[in-house]
Amino acid sequence: MKKKTSLTIKLTIMMILLVCGIVGLGWILNHLFLEEFYVNQKKQELLTGFQVIENAYEEEILGEEEFDVTFERLCSNSNFSVLVIDAESKVVRASIQDVQSLMKQLEQMIQDKNLKYDNDKKHPGWNNPFPDIYFTQNQTILEGENYSLVHQIDARLQAEYLVLWGELGTGSYVYMRTALESIRESAAITNRFFLATGLFGLVVSIIVIFVIARNTTRPIKELTDISRAMSDLRFEVKYQPKNQDSAEVAELGSHMNEMSDALEKTITSLKNANNELKQDIAKKEQIDEMRKEFLSNVSHELKTPIALIQGYAEGLKDGISEDSESRDYYCEVIVDEANKMNRMVKQLLTLNQLEFGNDLVEMSRFNISEMISGLVQANKLLAEQSGIEIAFDETQEAYVWGDAFKVEEVITNYISNAINHADGEKKINIYFEQKEKVLRICVFNTGKPIPEDELDKIWEKFYKVDKARTREYGGSGVGLSIVKAIMESMHQDCGVRNLTNGVEFWLELENGCITD
Repeated sequence: MKKKTSLTIKLTIMMILLVCGIVGLGWILNHLFLEEFYVNQKKQELLTGFQVIENAYEEEILGEEEFDVTFERLCSNSNFSVLVIDAESKVVRASIQDVQSLMKQLEQMIQDKNLKYDNDKKHPGWNNPFPDIYFTQNQTILEGENYSLVHQIDARLQAEYLVLWGELGTGSYVYMRTALESIRESAAITNRFFLATGLFGLVVSIIVIFVIARNTTRPIKELTDISRAMSDLRFEVKYQPKNQDSAEVAELGSHMNEMSDALEKTITSLKNANNELKQDIAKKEQIDEMRKEFLSNVSHELKTPIALIQGYAEGLKDGISEDSESRDYYCEVIVDEANKMNRMVKQLLTLNQLEFGNDLVEMSRFNISEMISGLVQANKLLAEQSGIEIAFDETQEAYVWGDAFKVEEVITNYISNAINHADGEKKINIYFEQKEKVLRICVFNTGKPIPEDELDKIWEKFYKVDKARTREYGGSGVGLSIVKAIMESMHQDCGVRNLTNGVEFWLELENGCITD
């Protein structure tokens, strides 16, 4: 892609061309019309000078001393050669010492103001009273009542003049002349000076225009950089207004900042919405996966008891065992497996209610020590049958906040698991650990540790570390999932860790004070 010219260069070139055009146009106009303008000015000055002299004549001060300054100023300021004579051809006023040539010119015009000469011969029928005067060409430009303005070409001097001559009164005349060559020279000097100053002004203008163009385009470039940053989602870049900024640039910068803030908020909202959508999709996929896994696990868990029930029921129907003892055994197996299925269905219903938030949590302050003492007594007989010793310090009284019914279910699950997995010394210890704002209730049993890579998996539905042993005591793998759901419903933590000689399960509840 062809690289485009910067706005600064474009503005600079445009302004330079504009200045060049103005300077060039000025020089052309001067060259064509300045001389004519000067000539017209001189014509006007001749007419004005004639009026001044005529007024002085009428006031009879033309030859007086009081008119000297006015006459000298008129001649010197306008560069006029002036001759005034009376009716007797005596000089009244003269601006030059050699008045003869002016007088002869005047007398010639008086003789015949319309007389014209060719370049090489005299007009026939007229006797030139002044044979020493070279031929002149006179062209009347303007004629008044008592004056004539003439363009005169002097062949002898090869010069051109503007001449005004007129009659002041009876026999009195004025002759005023100015050289056109001086006008041309002044015009030429003016043109050369204008050209020199124009070129100098052009150089200065180029520098000034470049600085102004750069300062003018600086905020535009800065705004361009900000828009580029916005396209890269870098909304922290903002336009900082300057004192020299125009009102339009300052307003544009302010609107750019507002647009940046609005875009940032909009994109943030879109990202949040997109993140929530991804989470919803992930949650839906997770739910679908959980549903598939749930159906698979339930089918697997129910397959064995249903097969046992079906097998033993068919055996009873077919009369495989005739004695009453065998029949009782068959019936006990059927009842036991039915109870396991019933217990698992109840646990799944409980877990379903907890996971979908349908089970209300009733928070209250209760004596956790008293609850654990009751649970120890309830499970003591079962533990003693397996040769297990349960230890709990009942003298330590503790109060906590929580749903007493659900907390009891959690601790019951922990004690039941401890009884089913206790090994080695076969001891179960229940104790408290005081944290900053919570009380940790720990249930420890001696025995084999849980593999480290399976510590996080035991909270999943239907997950079993030792499937054979779990089947032996009728576990379904749902109990710890219920524990996790219960603790999350109360916004509290639970966990498990391996110790030197066993495994410790724990839960935390908000402290309601503890006394020894």
